[in-house]
Amino acid sequence: MNLKDKLTTGFFELENKGELHIDDSIHPIRTKAFEAFENKGFPTKKEEEWKYTPLKAIINKDYEITNSYEAAVELNDVKKYFIQDVDTYKIVFINGVYSSFLSETTHSGIDVCLLSSAIKKPKYKLILDHYFNKIAKNNESLTHLNTAFTQQGAFIHIPKNTVVSKPIQIIYFSLNGNQFLQPRNLVVVDENSHVQILERHQTIDDSSNFTNSVTEIFAAKRAIVDYNKIQNDTEKASLIDQTFVQQKDNSIVSVNTFSFGGKFTRNNLEFYQEGERLESNLNGFSLLGNKQYVDNHTVVYHNQPNCESHELYKGIYADKATGVFNGKVIVHQKAQLTNAFQQNNSILIGDKSTIYAKPQLEIFADDVKCSHGCTIGQLDETALFYMQQRGIPKKEAHALLLYAFGNDVIEKIKFPKLKERITKLMAKKLGVELGF
Repeated sequence: MNLKDKLTTGFFELENKGELHIDDSIHPIRTKAFEAFENKGFPTKKEEEWKYTPLKAIINKDYEITNSYEAAVELNDVKKYFIQDVDTYKIVFINGVYSSFLSETTHSGIDVCLLSSAIKKPKYKLILDHYFNKIAKNNESLTHLNTAFTQQGAFIHIPKNTVVSKPIQIIYFSLNGNQFLQPRNLVVVDENSHVQILERHQTIDDSSNFTNSVTEIFAAKRAIVDYNKIQNDTEKASLIDQTFVQQKDNSIVSVNTFSFGGKFTRNNLEFYQEGERLESNLNGFSLLGNKQYVDNHTVVYHNQPNCESHELYKGIYADKATGVFNGKVIVHQKAQLTNAFQQNNSILIGDKSTIYAKPQLEIFADDVKCSHGCTIGQLDETALFYMQQRGIPKKEAHALLLYAFGNDVIEKIKFPKLKERITKLMAKKLGVELGF
């Protein structure tokens, strides 16, 4: 039985058990979403948006799709994956199941809890009806698939005029077998509020997992959202991460994505600008080797005037690693006085690494400032020689140059302890000690 047939069987089994029928208002959304997935199936290379990203090898594996148990995990086994140096809220899942032992949630002034709990409680019904699946509903089949199987994920609601006192970590651990996981996150930040969030998907054994994740982020007027993703999974794990952002007037939303690990990673990031004088920031850095694969697909919809978007993606690809960047900025006719910047830079180390880059601008307004650029090259041998002449060993000089290349993306991080963690991960990947 192929994965699509297995998912069809699994969906109807779960429906019959009542495990997906959590709420009458959500049930028809699930059913419609699964019908959309059935009609379209998994994306193929025949589709332009998946031209360089084959899924065949991933979806041909035998996955457990209805896992509903929490494996035993000790804090000592996983604490290295947390940002431990500062106090944070934590929403932790193990094999898709909420772990109360590892989590620290709250309903005191803000809501940091489970999506399944929010769906069940009447007091959240208005929020769920207004936001759940509103910006992800018309996307591709993998988003529909996630919607159909949505059971667990993070629900974060920040009421108006609230600055969250500490960051929020959303971490999904997986172990004990090859699993197909489909977490769903909903983040709603009301007027004049500010929050920092860190998301991570981590396999902690030798399993070959496939995660299909969807996150919807809504930023109201003058809201500030800093959303950070660490992608440093094992080289047997595959991740499709789909994030959708809707912004209102004067809001600022930044999504920073750091890809260091995983066998296969596909990031779909879409921003919908539905207000004026707002700012969207999209930043990404990839450092891959062996046969790792990362595909960053971004779209910014400038739908209103007087808005800005700033996009910077950089990648370092060694050995037989492959990178894809497909960035699109769409400026609609009424979005006058738009300021949009997009840049993608890549370094290839060796002659077997690959990068496919496709920056795009679609402009239908006539009073705008829009620019995009793309560079692909190798390490500057002259600079490397110069540093060696000053007594810096070749390996360290090589690492310093690569760090300098990616540093302007790392500097976008506003969470100091996360910046420190990213620097350490980069040093480890480069095989050196970076003493700064």
